[in-house]
Amino acid sequence: MMLPLVGLITIVAVLAAILSKRVSPLVALIAFPILAALATGFGLETSRFILSGIQGIAGVIGMFVFAILFFGVLTDAKMLEPVVAWLLRMIGSRPSRIVPGSALLALLVHLDGSGAVVFLVTIPALLPLYQRVGIDRRILACVTSLAAGVNFLPWTGPTLRASAALHISTSNLFLPLIGVQAVGLAFVFVMSLVLGIREEKRLAKIALESAAISVLDGGDPGADPIESHGLPRYFYFNLLLLLLVLGTMISGKVDPVVLFMVGTVIALLVNFPSLKAQQERLVAHAPAALMMASILFAAGSFTGIMKGTGMLNAMATAAVHHLPQHAAGHIPILLAIISMPLSLIFDPDSFYFGVLPVIAGAAAPLGVAPIAVAQAALMGVHTVGFPVSPLTPATFLAVGLSDISLAQHQRFATPFLWAASLVMTAAAVAFGIFHF
Repeated sequence: MMLPLVGLITIVAVLAAILSKRVSPLVALIAFPILAALATGFGLETSRFILSGIQGIAGVIGMFVFAILFFGVLTDAKMLEPVVAWLLRMIGSRPSRIVPGSALLALLVHLDGSGAVVFLVTIPALLPLYQRVGIDRRILACVTSLAAGVNFLPWTGPTLRASAALHISTSNLFLPLIGVQAVGLAFVFVMSLVLGIREEKRLAKIALESAAISVLDGGDPGADPIESHGLPRYFYFNLLLLLLVLGTMISGKVDPVVLFMVGTVIALLVNFPSLKAQQERLVAHAPAALMMASILFAAGSFTGIMKGTGMLNAMATAAVHHLPQHAAGHIPILLAIISMPLSLIFDPDSFYFGVLPVIAGAAAPLGVAPIAVAQAALMGVHTVGFPVSPLTPATFLAVGLSDISLAQHQRFATPFLWAASLVMTAAAVAFGIFHF
């Protein structure tokens, strides 16, 4: 009984510490799991768990570091300024258009099934536009997360894991959920429009106040803040380089860390050919890259300890065993309701390969089909839940590229993500997929 209790306390402590902003995510992700492992008697074996967790995400850490450098160098070369100016001419500066458009772009990019890719493509492309217009960066991270989260196509990670864990074909899992996903997508665009309209009103109020101050100061409130400039040097080369890197990454033919390493080198050599200029650009972006890498190392340590000590599996087993007998037949709908928060507790592999089979096995003797359990999990566990989980590297990519803190992102986006999960669960009940 001790192991699952310690595991639950550890995860709650980590999440509470991060959200309270009393300590950095780096400290919370390293300190609490180590203390838990030592308290449960694993001693020096804890170091082996940490190393295992770090080795598991080494490639991801490399990708994140060089992605920050790559996009940073291209931004320094002013490659995105003409793109932002073109977008403003096409759709204007109205958040009620920009925010839903952001969700649409994220949804299209996520058709390849990778959460990391959707953040790498969508956020750097749109962040300068958000900054130019003055839209809250948390909204960009939120709507991108929403669009990626409700998109549980047959080739996305959670669907593939559920299929492999319970030996169910992906088509059998997904086809009954097409209507549910359509409802989820409708919810995403409604929320995007609501957020856009709300932001538009906020910015209009600020603009009126600024205009009044400008008139009092003798300024020109009608001046156009967007000036027309010629294209930056090497614009077309940089655009081609960006498209080549992202296109190859989406194709899956070359590992992302290799692509961003090579892309960073080429971007530096072309745009900043002197040694001094290259060093200045690297130093300018080193703090962000170092912070991202250190937090990811900490996340790897956290995951390694929670897996290695067996706390995750112990928590799952204890939860199933303590489920009231009269509620066992309602496992799918109960799982669907809490599926999004479960992303904050379990990493994808631990849940789908360790926890899901335990739940399905416990439900089967009570007449609950394994496919219903798997579909319930897809309502939130690392679908809409992955973009705010400290156990998925993509979460740190989203906050790092958006230039916001993890606590800011979790506080702002979690209610919308859980609401999307509950709306899809209600749709599944209405369509007869889940039963009370």
